[in-house]
Amino acid sequence: MLWTRRDYQMSYAISAAMAIALLGASLTSAADIKRTELYQRMKTALDAVPAIDTHDHLRPFGELPNKDETDAGLQMTLHSVFQGSYYPWINKLSPWPAGKGFDAWWKVAQHDFDNARATSFYRYLLPAFRDLYGVDFDTITPEQAKELNDRIAANYQDDRWLIDVITRRANIELMFIDPYWARLKFERAYQFSVPVLNVTLIIQGSHAERFDNVLDSPYVFAEREKLPVATLDDYLAVIDRIFQRAVEADTACLKSTLAYQRTLEFKNVPKERAAAAFGKKPDDVTREEQRDFEDFMHWRISELSAKYDLPFQIHTGQARIQGSNPMLLVDQIEANPKTKYILFHGGFPWVGETGVIAMRYKNVWIDSVWLPLLSYTMGKRAYQEWLEAVPSNRIMWGADTVQAEGIYAATEFTRQCLTEALAEKVDRGELLEEHALRIGRQVLRDNALELFPKLRRQLVAHRSG
Repeated sequence: MLWTRRDYQMSYAISAAMAIALLGASLTSAADIKRTELYQRMKTALDAVPAIDTHDHLRPFGELPNKDETDAGLQMTLHSVFQGSYYPWINKLSPWPAGKGFDAWWKVAQHDFDNARATSFYRYLLPAFRDLYGVDFDTITPEQAKELNDRIAANYQDDRWLIDVITRRANIELMFIDPYWARLKFERAYQFSVPVLNVTLIIQGSHAERFDNVLDSPYVFAEREKLPVATLDDYLAVIDRIFQRAVEADTACLKSTLAYQRTLEFKNVPKERAAAAFGKKPDDVTREEQRDFEDFMHWRISELSAKYDLPFQIHTGQARIQGSNPMLLVDQIEANPKTKYILFHGGFPWVGETGVIAMRYKNVWIDSVWLPLLSYTMGKRAYQEWLEAVPSNRIMWGADTVQAEGIYAATEFTRQCLTEALAEKVDRGELLEEHALRIGRQVLRDNALELFPKLRRQLVAHRSG
């Protein structure tokens, strides 16, 4: 049968209409997924998972940061919550006027948020105000803001609010705490705490003067342990002893934040070149010598990570943007197959690169910590892309904040982002709901238990306590 021009036009119109209808259905489904019974059902199920938070900076209660000097004394305030969040990284936050009351601050601060309403650094905090205090911050009145501020201050008279929000409201059972304020103290301030050894300064520690805090210094540690530290070999022996003490303290892993100071490209420098920097005061060492020392130490830390079975969490992505692409770590990852590397923050904005690294190397895990807070949309996209490239038992999460409201907000934001990503896959027929729920539980909890087996013992102790 020969088609006429009209036949072709009608066929094209029908095909176009079907394509538009399918696209419209897809867009509607994606846009409305959080309003569906599927999403609500999955969110309820994943909210019930007792989460294991692989990264936070929660100090002992008496040392919580960002308190303000108010007319009623030193207090946690609404300003404290925002100041302790990542919001000030991207937008103005007016300082609290010393010795003044809430009204004096709110008078100048109430319009600080106008240009940040769409940012994830603002929006991730909204669930805390909504769920913990019953307040819609987008429409908050001056009277509501003052009442919210007063309630925050009242909640921090002791640690009961903090512990209740974390363990019951956020439903976090264990929390890895990176103590960058006391790296070698190995303290456990809360029953749910899991110690982490932050190795950033150890890698930089070519001289004792590089350490301002005695609780960070391997040199002070060496003196306490009666170990010499005159040569690079001595220093390496001290670091080995630190790792032994970390294991004795039930430390779960290592953490590096060097991406804030330098490139993540670490060359396999011979010890002789690294020794050129050791023992030289910071003002006397050249930039090249110090870099050689740090490169050498990063490789040695990777070896110790494998030796003591302490997986290595590495900050990648948003920090010092030039040089923080996780691709720069690939040579080291490939050369150390027994070291378990955890690429933090999904490598934002290089989430695709992070996925292919984990796809290629079985000694790599992805931690989505902080990612939904950086960009909710990219966080959702990353979960979906990673699950298409990487087995679901190699992805984790963390809250990465400092007080009850921030931890709750980051946890809720992440649960929402993960659920939305999984629900969309179920809605498109790419996953069975039961499989999606299993993946959600893996990311929130089970993958940490698999990667850090000592956590099971800590869970028993935590529950019995």
